[in-house]
Formats: sequence, structure tokens, C-alpha cells
Amino acid sequence: MRNIQLEDFIKYKFLSSLNFSPKGDSACFVVSNANVEYNSYNSNLWLYNSENETCSQLTAYDNERSYIWLSDNQTILFPSSRDARDKKKLESGHEFTQFYKINIHGGEAVKAFKIPKLVSSIYEIDEDTFIFTSMHKIGSNDLSKLSDDEKEDELKLRKDEKDYEVLDEIPFWSNGSGFINKQRHRLYKYVVSSNKVTAITDEYTSIGSLHLNKNKDKIVFTGSSFKDKAPLNDNLYLYDLTKNSLNHINKDEYFSYSYVDFINDDTLIVLGSDMKKYGINEDGKFYLISLRDFSKVLLTDDLDKSTWNSVGTDCRYGGGKTMVMDGEYLYFITTEIDSSYINRIDINGNIEKVSSNKGSVDCYDVKNGKILMIALRDQKLQELYKMDCGKETQLSSFNQWVQDELKVIKPESITFETVPGINIEGWVLKPADFDETKKYPAIFDIHGGPKGIYGDVFYHEMQFWANEGYFVFFCNPRGGDAHGGAFADIRGKYGTIDYDDLMRFTDEVLKKYPNIDSSNVGVTGGSYGGFMTNWIIGHTNRFKAAASQRSISNWISKFCTTDIGYYFVDDQQGATPWNDYEKLWFHSPLKYADKVTTPTLFIHSEEDYRCWLAEGIQMFTALKYHGIDSRLCMFRGENHELSRSGKPKHRIRRLTEITNWFEKYLK
Repeated sequence: MRNIQLEDFIKYKFLSSLNFSPKGDSACFVVSNANVEYNSYNSNLWLYNSENETCSQLTAYDNERSYIWLSDNQTILFPSSRDARDKKKLESGHEFTQFYKINIHGGEAVKAFKIPKLVSSIYEIDEDTFIFTSMHKIGSNDLSKLSDDEKEDELKLRKDEKDYEVLDEIPFWSNGSGFINKQRHRLYKYVVSSNKVTAITDEYTSIGSLHLNKNKDKIVFTGSSFKDKAPLNDNLYLYDLTKNSLNHINKDEYFSYSYVDFINDDTLIVLGSDMKKYGINEDGKFYLISLRDFSKVLLTDDLDKSTWNSVGTDCRYGGGKTMVMDGEYLYFITTEIDSSYINRIDINGNIEKVSSNKGSVDCYDVKNGKILMIALRDQKLQELYKMDCGKETQLSSFNQWVQDELKVIKPESITFETVPGINIEGWVLKPADFDETKKYPAIFDIHGGPKGIYGDVFYHEMQFWANEGYFVFFCNPRGGDAHGGAFADIRGKYGTIDYDDLMRFTDEVLKKYPNIDSSNVGVTGGSYGGFMTNWIIGHTNRFKAAASQRSISNWISKFCTTDIGYYFVDDQQGATPWNDYEKLWFHSPLKYADKVTTPTLFIHSEEDYRCWLAEGIQMFTALKYHGIDSRLCMFRGENHELSRSGKPKHRIRRLTEITNWFEKYLK
């Protein structure tokens, strides 16, 4: 067994996008891995055969990240730009998506059809009809409707316009998507035989959750239509494919819908919140909506759990389903204490927990009661599992080499009462080859969110630090998920009760693990964890060094510069720069920068529009001004997701920067 190296993540396999075939006798999923040479990720389609329980590779072009099953149960449709001429046209600004189809029983992928839009998702109605979504620029010319000369003029104009950004609404940019001013996620219908595209939604409406009924003659979806400022609420729409009619079915209601689907021909099941009790982070509840009179009935008044997977890790790439309709049940995820689980709910509101193993269910699918899932279990990286009568069986071994060859450290759990009646869970990784006669430095790692959590799952950066001779400790303070709405609600309290929890946890760890050299402890975290790192160094000097990543330093500047700032700051701090700037300044780490004595590294991405670069620059400048050793490493071409899905070379450099900083000050 050897020590885990920083670059080992390059060889990890990341699984995502799991979907059963229409009959449920096989399933497709995506397997990805880092490609350092091209500074990107390779992704290919893999097939699971339920008859012999084997996994086999279906494509090898290294660029297949999305797909759908066609109704014939043996063909997979996926977008790709394999043709050199197609690539050249796309690079010159032409807009189209070439789809290929491949038979799961063998043979090469062949061209199926080309849609004259940049397709983001697609759904089959029948062999000649599809619906799809695509980003639409309000007021832009449709290239597919222009003559060749007009098209060339339009492409030249667009090329010239790339030198400018005209902004007239908020948000005008979005983390991971760049500038999005006047862009909407629009719904279309496409007929293959005529190559005809018809818009279903208007150009001001951006759609979210979308599902077809069993007969594939109706579509239900969430959407938001706006000018000037995007709202926080959503609308529900029903589209009849036979009548080509679109109906808005929840008029005069202020509600945030995160999911909608047909539970039967006459009834919708929806998940959402009115945001009245806990604001934008309020956990949703399930409702039924009748398609006869559009009446709405609350199913789960007592549900006080998050309905998504908030277990963090830096070993994922790609997503997948976390809500699935199968028969009479809607299957969904809950995150509880330190793990995520599959549950199901029926039309009467009865909820049953389907999975029970600890860890993280990253995505799954259900067909005729059969469940396949991609999960993190027992400090293993992602693998494919099946569930039968409540029993999990591992089906793949993409990452078994990690367990066989590397020194994977098992976290030791700590639970303590932070205030009467409220417990905090945390974990400690001992250094590899731990020697009870030695003292070791330690790193305190703080999660993002704040409504995220840590769990007992594999985390590459922590495992690497433990293998480099550090204690690593981490916990779930108040503000995090998995304990209900009241626990997660720290609106107006950032840097107070959560700070107390983190410091008390540090005390507990140092008391329980005397081999930690308390004079050589560092602290780091990203996003909310970056905010807390900035806050901590302004309120205590107990940490020898700090690494603040994609952080918040000034709630006033965050309000007007970030993609979510105009509503997130008001909601989470209960103030705006105009009605209570003093409260925003009180909760801003920058206010306390003159108290900092801790050497601090700042990691920030140039295109992080969630916590914009200015947040890191302000704190870095303040520390330099006050004579504190500090360093800022800014990553071009990266966004808020640098540590999780950034380019491989950049992820290596990020972890190298942090590790070197701690090596300098803690060893």
C-alpha cells in the first residue's frame, strides 16, 4: 500500500447520468476521467446488462456526456461533434446540434439528425417528433431562417459584438454560464421528417423542471418569465401536444417549484416552498395539483427534511436523476445527519425510506420497482449499485484500485453538544502511518453552502493531506443541512452561532487528540467555508495559517456584483446596502481585517460569478495593507467549481498552492 498522491485524482473514474432502458433490462451511464494532456475530461457511455450483471463500454470518442434512450429499447441517441466539418462550423459561430444513434448490441454510431439549435436537453415523443430545450437570446436572429448571405452577415456581426457586453437586466451573468443577459432556456418541438423547429414557450420565459405524461401527449414544466430582474418564484405550465396549446396553471401564486411530474393522467405531484418560514433555503414540501380544476393539496405538512443530496465531496463529475416517477411512487432523495437516502412517496402522502446504507446516493433510476444507483460507500469512490429488497449489491469496480493500492484513512466520528439540545457531528482523519509518540500538524476544513454537509465519504484533498502527515478534521455546524429547517436557518447570524460551533468543535478535537500540535493548526474552506475562514482569522489568532477559497469578504459588494447577490444577501442577512448597511458591514470579514495576524492564502477564479474575484481581492489587499503575509492565486478560465470540476491542471495547481502554504507554516 502506498501513500495517496496529489495527482491520483487524475486516475479516478467518475460515474454519472444513470438511466434505465425503456423496458428496464439494461441501463446506460457515463464514465469520466481527467485528461491532463488536454486539460479536460474524457467521458464515454457505458452499458449495464441486468441479465448477466456486467458493465461494458459503449462509446470511445471521449466526448459523450449526455444521451437518451429511444423507445425501441435498443438505441441510444446522443449529441456529438465527431465530423471535422461540423466542428469547424461550430467554431465559426454556426448554431446546430448533430445527434448520433448507436445500437446497444453492437456497431458504430451513425448520424441521426441535426437540429439547428444548440440543444441542452431532448425528449422523444415518437420516432419523428422530439421536444428539446435550448438557450435563446431575446431579440436575436434565428440563423436557421436566414439565407446564406444573411447568415454570414449575422455571424460577422456576432463576432464583432463579442468585444462588448450590453447589460440591461439582473442577473446578467451566472456562475458556470458566463454572461447571460437576455438569455432564456426555451422549449421547442422538432419534427425530423420536415426538419422543422417550433418554439413552444415565448422568448422571455426560461424553463426548469420538465416531464412528459405516459402517453407523451402532454408536457408539464416549471418556468419563469421576466424582464429587468429575475424573480424568485416559478410558474407551472401545461402543454398539450395534440392541441398545441400552452396553459399557465398556477396564476396569482407566489411559490418556488423545484420539481413537477405527472403522478397519473389527472394529477401532478410537485415539490416546492412559499419561502415564508426559512427564506430561499427553505426545504420544499410535496403537493398534489388536480388537472381538472387546478386545486392544490398539501401532502407532507410534517416533512422537515431536505429533498436533495447535500453530502459534499471533490470526487464527482456530472450529475443525474435525484427524483424519479415509477408506477404509483415518486422516488426522491433526503439528506439526514451525515448521509443521503432514497425515499418514495405515494399519492396519499405516505413516505417510505428505501435505502438505509450510510454515504451518498449521487444519482439513481427506478424501473418497475428495480433500483440502480451511483453511490459513495465506505470511503470508496463512486461505483454502480443495485438495490433488491433493501439490500445493496455493488455491480462495478471502476475504482477498486484505490482500496487495493492506496492508504485510505477511515474518518473517526465525533459528536458533541454545542448548546443544550443541539448536537454537532464531525470527523477526524489521523495521519497515515500514525505514530502515538509523535506530534502532528492539523488542518481544519470547512464546508460550503452554508446548506451543505460533510459525511463519511471519500474526499481526495483530505485523504491527501492525511497521507502527507496531517490530522484533518471537519464538521457540520449550524447553518448546514440534514437537521431540519430550524438548524439550517442562520439568516442574520452569519459569523456568530456558526463560528461558535466551529471553535467548540476545534476545542473538542484538540482535547480528544493530544497528538495534534495545537500550535500548528491551519484552517481552510471554500465558498461559505471561505467566508468562515475570512471571519475566523479576523476573530482569533489560534490558527497558524489559513487558505481562503472562493470566499465572501464584503456583503455590501457581494450584493451588487454576483449572480445571486441581489436576492441572496437580502434573504440571508436580512439587509440591503440601503436599508441597513451597518448590519451587512458587521457580518463582513473585511470589517475585521485590521485584526488579522494569520498568514493567509487566497484562492479565487476569474470567472467565479457566485463569489466574484473582488471578494478575494479585497481581503487580500486588506491583509497586505496591514502587513500580514498573504498570497492570492487567481485561476483564469475557472469558476466557483474549481475544486470539484475545474480543469485537471488547475485542480493540481490549486491543491499544490494550499498544501505548500500549509507546509510553509505548519511544518
